[in-house]
Amino acid sequence: MPVTIKDIARQAGVAHTTVSRALRGSPLIAAATTRRIRAIAAELGYQPSAAARSLKTRRSQVLGVIVSNIADPFFSEILQGIDDAAQQHGYSLFIAAAQHDPRREEAIVNTMREHRVDGVILCSTPFSPKQSQQLLAHEIPIVVVNNQAAEDYRYSIYHDDVDGSRQITRHLLELGHRRIAYLGNAQSGRATQDRLSGFRQEMAAAGAKILPGFIHQAQGGTADDGISSLQYFLDLPVRPTALVCYNDLLAIGVLKGLSLVGIQVPQEFSVTGFDNIAFSEFTAPPLTTFDQPKRFLGAEASRLILELLDAPAGSSQNPGANIRLLRGKLLVRQSTSLAEQR
Repeated sequence: MPVTIKDIARQAGVAHTTVSRALRGSPLIAAATTRRIRAIAAELGYQPSAAARSLKTRRSQVLGVIVSNIADPFFSEILQGIDDAAQQHGYSLFIAAAQHDPRREEAIVNTMREHRVDGVILCSTPFSPKQSQQLLAHEIPIVVVNNQAAEDYRYSIYHDDVDGSRQITRHLLELGHRRIAYLGNAQSGRATQDRLSGFRQEMAAAGAKILPGFIHQAQGGTADDGISSLQYFLDLPVRPTALVCYNDLLAIGVLKGLSLVGIQVPQEFSVTGFDNIAFSEFTAPPLTTFDQPKRFLGAEASRLILELLDAPAGSSQNPGANIRLLRGKLLVRQSTSLAEQR
């Protein structure tokens, strides 16, 4: 049988209300009494009831986190950042993957409402505005991370993808490449548009033309999508000498595809990724990429949702302060080289 407050009270020789107050750290109980009661509770192996605490505080101490795909290593690092910050404040996570499926989104939102999560961190791109409104209608605050519609939410954390893509493109231009192509992810919405915009902006700033057919959208953002998309570029009348990929997984697929057809990287073809997932430095050759501060993105999202939960009822915050823009850094590895070396 689990140890109860009454068991502790019986051994301590005090009322159960005294035990309850001591365990909560109430100033109404003498410090020496609080220390003795807590020592007895620890000795007996007392574990507070989350359900009972929830009834009193009207909090579940659970944060919902919705991602597009749990298998994507990009999201796993964001989740680690969210969890690290949440654990420090006594919160656990309820994690679900939407998989770009409206029916899954609806089921996830209904389940999170039933489990009374205190807040939701939305990392899924895209996500139905209808389902977001369902959460908000039940007074469940939302913080979004890198969402394609971040401007539609009051509280968002996102990475400056335009700047990141410009840095990657600038790196290739500085290596002497002019036939540079872009491989996007048709499912990613705002992120691929921002990265494509950065690519376009940097090419224009350098006076470099984007040749016909040099922009292509893959049907997804996996390594398999990268392999299947490579043939598109190889079949062009004029082949690119360098490829800016939407993310590392696409780039890893491209590297594999180039290896299969006998094209050497970087001597004949330079490839870049985006995100700096854990696998990117172990490819052959190691992938030049852009390092998003993924754990920091997650930790900032946790901190922001906890600020919302701790804010006094009816308080107002400056919306501008609730949109946080983060920047990463270019990581130059061995998958890019001077254009003259080809």
